[in-house]
This record gives sequence, structure tokens and C-alpha cells, in this order.
Amino acid sequence: MPVSAAYQSAPVHAALGEGYFDAVLPAHFPQRILRYRNDAWAQRIGLETLTDDEWVTHFGRFAALPQNLSQPLALRYHGHQFRAYNPDLGDGRGFLFAQMRDAVDGRLLDLGTKGSGQTPYSRQGDGRLTLKGGVRELLATSMLEALGVNTSKTFSLIETGENLVRNDEPSPTRSSVLVRLSHSNIRIGTFQRLAFEGDTAKINRLIDHILLHYFADVGAAVKDASPAERALAVLTETCRRVAETGAAWMAAGFVHGVLNTDNINITGESFDYGPYRFLPHYDPQFTAAYFDHTGLYAYGRQPDTLMWNLTRFAECLMGVAERDALIDALDMFPQTFEPALANAICRRLDLVPLGHEQDLDLVSALYAFLHATKMPFEQVFFDWYGGLRSQARAASSPVAAHYASPEFAAVKTLLAQYTTANPERLSHRYFAGVRPCTLLIDEIETIWAAIADHDHWKPLTDKVAAIAEMSQAFDVNSVLAP
Repeated sequence: MPVSAAYQSAPVHAALGEGYFDAVLPAHFPQRILRYRNDAWAQRIGLETLTDDEWVTHFGRFAALPQNLSQPLALRYHGHQFRAYNPDLGDGRGFLFAQMRDAVDGRLLDLGTKGSGQTPYSRQGDGRLTLKGGVRELLATSMLEALGVNTSKTFSLIETGENLVRNDEPSPTRSSVLVRLSHSNIRIGTFQRLAFEGDTAKINRLIDHILLHYFADVGAAVKDASPAERALAVLTETCRRVAETGAAWMAAGFVHGVLNTDNINITGESFDYGPYRFLPHYDPQFTAAYFDHTGLYAYGRQPDTLMWNLTRFAECLMGVAERDALIDALDMFPQTFEPALANAICRRLDLVPLGHEQDLDLVSALYAFLHATKMPFEQVFFDWYGGLRSQARAASSPVAAHYASPEFAAVKTLLAQYTTANPERLSHRYFAGVRPCTLLIDEIETIWAAIADHDHWKPLTDKVAAIAEMSQAFDVNSVLAP
């Protein structure tokens, strides 16, 4: 197999030993049609040299990559699902396939799957992923990355030729297997399982593993510290990262939909997109999942939910660290969230921050305007990208009348205090239009209908291209940092 010099295999998870995973075999699919390959990230990890046939061999048949995991690993975890504890979880339709180093920043990367077959944790499920689910995740990760959210990347999508029956889709429906690239597959639920079993030794081993491979800077600072101090360092860093991701969701108008503890990654990276939505307009009570009858995971409740989940993480560490110290570590979430939200809003508007207290005044005024007017959420950020430099551009917006309203006066006054961070971006052709790129539910359904009814993939490729152009206009690679 021809890999490039950028390929750096790093199958470190296997070194954890027994108790964290089960070796499994992938499903044998009747068909493998390559629908998407992420060539940009393939180049970054040294796999861009794969032909399409070789790509399918590794990401549809799951032949091992060179010097990597010899057999896929289904990871073990528990979790709170809609706040009810479930000990019968684990990778039920996915596995960890390979690990490598990012050739650019050296960070550890995991290639994990979705829809790759049954495992010991399938719970009578078929271990498969619908093609629609794969398409939706591709769109979600593309859009979130463009909006500056720390997200997993869709690395590969292959249609697999099976007919699946699902309660929430017209059935039978087409099948797929997806490979996602992420910076960890270790979840809060991973710790919950070990705490449930009372295995403090394995908790400490996992903490050491995280500090060595995922939180290297933090690990160096607590290299000679006690197990309790090392556990507190991991909790504190996870709280910081999760807060930053949650703030980025709020600034992006994103509603994850299923914020169970097994869907919260210790690196803070957003992943696993089921019934997600983007806000059509600002509404704190907007709910993504049709089965979330109480609105537990509504847009406006996401910060509180993340804090609740992190508190469950802290509980897992009570056999290692003192309760009061764990409570103090949890304070990192509220201490980080509001400044992170202020920064995220400034970034979305391409403004030089003035300090989070002043920036939060802008956030409050902006959200008050969005709430009062029910303006299209993404349109406002598009129209005023660059602050008052875009005043003439905003005047030609389809919703320009709202900017003359009393509700916008406070926003405009505050915008006058800011300078544009990157004025050259406004010359990008993306800003020559009058409407932003969006990913509302009706758009997703239209894209899927073209595939389902006519096997017509152009609407999907066009949308992915449009999102890529938006990402280029925002120069998103300059804002997505470790």
C-alpha cells in the first residue's frame, strides 16, 4: 500500500491492555461504492496516495493500515442517556480502526467507524448505518468545521448495498459505513464504566494514558504529581475544552440533539451527529430530536447539560481525588464558557475582541435583537461579518429593514466600538452574495430526497462545495487550534 512520508502510525490504544475494549471483526458488505473521501485530511495524514480501490479496501473492507491496529477495537463505556444511567452501552455499530499522528501538529488522531457491523455491544441492533445518516454526518461535520467548531471530520463514506429497516425513516432504506477522524474516542462514559465496576486502578491507568497521548502539555506539568492531582488536571482540562466547544455550538446556532454522557469526548471535540439541527432563528427552546419530548437538550439548555455531564465525570473520580477538589475543578467550565462565547461571537463577526465583559454586552444585545425579530440566524452573522465595515453590504440584505429597527440600535452602537480583525476577507466572493450558506433541515431533506429518489448526488456535492467556499472565506484553519 503506497502511503506518503506524512503517514505516522501510532496504535497506542492497544497498550492500555485488557478492560477497555474488545477486538472485533468488521461486517462483510454485499457492495462497496465510494461516495466521499476527505482528500484534504488524507493528505495531512499521509493517505492521499491511495487509489479509490485501495481506499475501499481499507475503509470498506477494513484491511489494516501499515503498522497499525491488527484488528479493530470496540471500545467499552457506559453512559447517562437522557439522564438515565445505562450500563449496556459500548461501541455497538462502530470500532476504533487505526491511530496515527497528525503530520502538521503531531497530535494523536483516531479513525473510528459508524455502521461497520455488530459488536458485543450491539444490543440486538444490526450494527449498520443508514446512507441518510452518513450523508447527514458528512454535512454536519463540514458545516461545523466551517463555522469554527472543534468537530470530528468525516473521512470516508461508502455505500454498502444493504436494505435497512428503521422506525424513524421510510424503510427499507440504503446502508453505508462511515469513517470519522477525531482526536480521541475516550468519553465521559468510558470513565463511568470503570467507576461502575469500582476499578480505580484502570481509572488511574486511563488518566495516565490521556495525559501522555492527548493532554501532553498538561501531562508535562503534572508529571511528578500524585494520582489525585493528575486526575484533577484531566478533569480541569476536559471542562475547559468542553466549555469552548459548547460556546462554539451556541455561536454557530447548532443543536446537537443527543447530549448523553457517552457523546461527550474528553478532548471536547464534538462528534456523533444524529438528530442535529441548525437554528432557523434564535429560539432557546428549539429542540433537535423528535424524541426529546421535554426539551432536555434544547439549544438554550446545552450549556447546563454539558455542566451536568461534566459533574458525572467528576463523580467517576471520587475514588481518586477529594470531593471538594473535584468541585473546584468543575468551576473551570463556567469560568471558561462566557469568555469563550464572547470570543466565538467576535470571531463569527470578525471583530477584534475588547475584553470579555464588553464583548458579552455585544452578545447580549445581539441575542436580544435575534429573539425580538426572529431574524434568520445565519443571515445576521453574514450581513455584519466585519462589523460596521459591512454596513453598506447589510443595507442590501433581504432582511435589511430589520436593521433600521429600534431593536438593532443597541447592537449598532456596540459594533461602532470594534475594529475588523481581517478586513481583507470581505473581498472574498462569498460575501458578494446576499444570502449565506446554511444547513437547515429542509435543505438536508432536499439533498437526501435527490439521492433516495433519483440517485442524484449533485445537490450533496454542491452543498459540500458551498460549505468549503464559506470555510475558505472565514479562513477557518486560522481559528481552529488544538
